[in-house]
Amino acid sequence: MYELTDRQIKILKAIIEDYIETAEPVGSETLDKKYNLGVSPATIRNEMVRLTTNKFLRQPHTSAGRVPTPLAFKFYIQNLMKQKDMSVTDEVSVKEKIWDYRQRSEGLLRESVKVLADKTHTLAIAVTNDGAIYYAGMANLLDMLEFYDILVTKNLLLILEQYDFWHGILGKEAQHAPFYVIFGDELRKEYLANCGMVYASIATPKLECSIGVIGPSRLNYPYVIPVVSYFGNLLTDISQSW
Repeated sequence: MYELTDRQIKILKAIIEDYIETAEPVGSETLDKKYNLGVSPATIRNEMVRLTTNKFLRQPHTSAGRVPTPLAFKFYIQNLMKQKDMSVTDEVSVKEKIWDYRQRSEGLLRESVKVLADKTHTLAIAVTNDGAIYYAGMANLLDMLEFYDILVTKNLLLILEQYDFWHGILGKEAQHAPFYVIFGDELRKEYLANCGMVYASIATPKLECSIGVIGPSRLNYPYVIPVVSYFGNLLTDISQSW
């Protein structure tokens, strides 16, 4: 992979975090005004061209600004992101909300996706290895600019109950990790090209499933990833006691 310079990393980080916040393509003038990058607007423009050439940024046809690509988001998550860990209060609140459902997998997963959707303001989904799907938070999609496109939203909702689709994407990890992130092409649907998903896997003798969230590729990863990871750990702990 192309080796980024320190200056390019600083510029890329600013672009990603601005895009996560605004959903708008980011231009060199915005970067110069909002962030203390220590270089001239001309230098910022030149570096943005290099980042575009090397597939970290792309330029929407209708804008002079740039938006991060999946490659950029993956680099950000792996190297730059500082997770905003859940507070003890939030962890206790989540546990209390699902605790009464801890004895049965169906009730536990049904309630878990409701709480996860509420916590992350996204669409939450859980898929088990024995063919069940649970989801919640469809209304949250309408708060995200990317889903103002009715065709994108309609097509996403149409596949929500397609077990073979979700099972084919989730649960194929080579190694266990606290969370997994997939983007665009990895979701195997053209209309999901600007979407992202964060999920965790649970693999215990009584429960094998994945639980996570779906939203735009500009998900608030520093916040969403710790929350999804917590749900994965909590469901693992609960199901190990069955």
